[in-house]
Amino acid sequence: MTGNSKYSYIDSGEGKDTLLFIHGFCGSREYWQKVLPKLKEKYRVIAVDLRGHGASDSNAGSFSIEDLAEDVALFLEEQSIEKVYLFGHSLGGYITLAFAERYPDKLNGFSLVHSTAFPDDEAGKEGRMSSIEKIETAGMPAFIDGLIPKLFADQDDPHIELVKKIGYQTRETGAIGSLHAMRNREDKNYVLKDTELPVLLVAGEKDKVIPPEKTFSVKGKHIREVILESCGHMGMLEAPDQLAREIERFVEDNK
Repeated sequence: MTGNSKYSYIDSGEGKDTLLFIHGFCGSREYWQKVLPKLKEKYRVIAVDLRGHGASDSNAGSFSIEDLAEDVALFLEEQSIEKVYLFGHSLGGYITLAFAERYPDKLNGFSLVHSTAFPDDEAGKEGRMSSIEKIETAGMPAFIDGLIPKLFADQDDPHIELVKKIGYQTRETGAIGSLHAMRNREDKNYVLKDTELPVLLVAGEKDKVIPPEKTFSVKGKHIREVILESCGHMGMLEAPDQLAREIERFVEDNK
């Protein structure tokens, strides 16, 4: 834990602009470990662990994507932070959309990184239930071992073992609760369409989890699209230099 928050987080840099990063399913703040050092000389950068992930507390019972967005709002209030640029990876992107809908006044801009505004289709919902069943019957380590390699374009990527170790820290309650929340989430394309905030959409060219066409679902003058070439679902580790450059460009162009 850091500070007084019940959520574990990293907070570094002292720039005028604050950038807040939210990891994906079965991840942690460590997902951003190669991106944050490239940004902290210019900005205040914060990465949090979601409930039941990383070193954050686990809440028993069900919760929604909107509940996770409320967690972010409470965290910002606790830290006396008025506005941020919000960057959400995968599950973090779903939370970012819910936050942007509810608290646009707390944002300078937001980004979906390997994420989508679309809800789960029927096959996706069935997949969530299959994942829950696997966790309940085989346990988290077996589930993580099956999940993580699918996130990378290169099956020999050296970061696979690191991401597995991060995944092993996820509590069953956090993972199962998040799976239910993702399964039950609603279509948020109208948030991308109607927002007056600048938006950055980042997709991996070879992402098998959320392909680019699912990320680039809405066009508009306020929306910037970026493709990370030869990347799967983990651009923050597969192409951290390019992702950091695109984040900096987005922030600087929208001050």
